[in-house]
Amino acid sequence: MQNNPLVSIIMPAYNAQKFIAESIESIRKQSYSSWELIIADNNSNDNTAEIIKDYVQDDARIKYILADEKQGAAYARNTAINHANGDYIAFLDSDDLWFEDKLEKQIAFMQKNKIVLSYTTYQTF
Repeated sequence: MQNNPLVSIIMPAYNAQKFIAESIESIRKQSYSSWELIIADNNSNDNTAEIIKDYVQDDARIKYILADEKQGAAYARNTAINHANGDYIAFLDSDDLWFEDKLEKQIAFMQKNKIVLSYTTYQTF
């Protein structure tokens, strides 16, 4: 595996206009930069799509998929996974945030210990 493996970040979204920009920004601020973000919009009827499309135009690592119909978060996640190109898959919901060094620490830990699956704790706010 390469030194900076690609991480495919999977983000389902539905009517997420209130928080999705903050979630995307927490990814863009990562100290680890070898990632792609795949957002699967579960047919939102608010401004979620417009917010995502602005980011897509600004950052080639961000990809937008619109579901044909509302089918739920699991369907959206699976749809995004089918478009993933990464060596690793990471999940972040559209109303959650990551610390800036989350990916860097997690990928380094996984490579050092030769493991293929890990998870981290979380905080509520």
